[in-house]
Amino acid sequence: MLQTVFIRENREKVIEALGKRGLDATGMVDEVIALDEKRRSTQVELDTVLSESNKLSKDIGGLMKAGEKEKAMLLKEKTGQLKEQSKDLGDELNRVSEELQQLLYKIPNIPADIVPAGKTADDNEEVYSEGDIPTLFEGALPHWELAKKYDIIDFELGTKIAGAGFPVYKGKGARLQRALITYFLDKNTEAGYKEYQVPHLVNEASGYGTGQLPDKEGQMYHVGMDDMYLIPTAEVPVTNFFRDVIVQENELPVLCTAYTPCFRREAGSYGAHVRGLNRLHQFDKVEIVRVEHPDNSYAALDGMVEHVKMLLQELKLPYRILRLCGGDMGFTAALTYDFEVFSTAQDRWLEISSVSNFETFQANRLKLRFRDKDGKNQLAHTLNGSSLALPRVLAGILENYQTPEGIVVPEVLRPYTGFDIIN
Repeated sequence: MLQTVFIRENREKVIEALGKRGLDATGMVDEVIALDEKRRSTQVELDTVLSESNKLSKDIGGLMKAGEKEKAMLLKEKTGQLKEQSKDLGDELNRVSEELQQLLYKIPNIPADIVPAGKTADDNEEVYSEGDIPTLFEGALPHWELAKKYDIIDFELGTKIAGAGFPVYKGKGARLQRALITYFLDKNTEAGYKEYQVPHLVNEASGYGTGQLPDKEGQMYHVGMDDMYLIPTAEVPVTNFFRDVIVQENELPVLCTAYTPCFRREAGSYGAHVRGLNRLHQFDKVEIVRVEHPDNSYAALDGMVEHVKMLLQELKLPYRILRLCGGDMGFTAALTYDFEVFSTAQDRWLEISSVSNFETFQANRLKLRFRDKDGKNQLAHTLNGSSLALPRVLAGILENYQTPEGIVVPEVLRPYTGFDIIN
């Protein structure tokens, strides 16, 4: 979340920046400033009352020692009144602080200066593209038909045992899926990311820490009896490693990678573009997460973009990179680059990665700080990216690599699959 002091000292800048998201934040910003003023004035009043009460308590002790019991009792009566007053002020301070906190949770991150204004994906900026779109043979099929033809993904069986959006991978389909996961993890660890295996359920504090709550509450699967959430991405458990943590400046950057299944309700998603692997309730993803010094975070973001580019170059998939506009960017991000692969059989672009810098937005929620060389604690910057999300990468491979004889496995994956064609 945004820092209160930053909002107070940069009111116009915050309102203007949030306007890039298509959001008129004037009312929320002014309410934050008013609540913060009320909180601070209440705190001053409470401190004054407590200071006076402490002083009178010392005076009472002196009077009792001096034998002036009557004066001491009068002061004692007054301290009782001050204690009642301090209790009321404490309750008011807690109420105002909680109201302020809940309001701050609802305000998205302010976009970086280079983020274009806009409301929808139509306003995103293409900043890079690479790879030739293959010309497919007559009779080429979309991936959901290829999956059925070669018996490698069973959507109907997944619907039977769970529901739509929970596919079952079979035979060479399962092995290709496993190969992709291992390949992505190997490339990430070669690049210096430390691999983790993490819980697939998180508590409410973790959801708030990375900003999924309260913003994405309706999109997360909630286990009500235990008040836990199925993770929508490995970003949530991995970034929460650092909740309430102070790292030393010389320990930065911290690089993490993890493979997890991801669970998303995808409420409201429907139509032709959600067929097959295009949009699922459960899917596999390999994630990279970085904790960075604020001075280095945008150079780190550029490095993450180059890393994802390398993966797609090795897979020989045609792709493009978009700089998201304010209205299409996630709640927590200051700057996001989306990667999309071209699905030749569907004749459309499929998003397969988002790489984002959150600046201090998550760190402020997490209380993630680093101690600088002067011994002062500062908020770190957090970043994350898909490296990569599997379903649409797999869809792109199945469709773009299909031939009349079968689906050719990308050369870089063959050491992992043990076969070079699905037929």
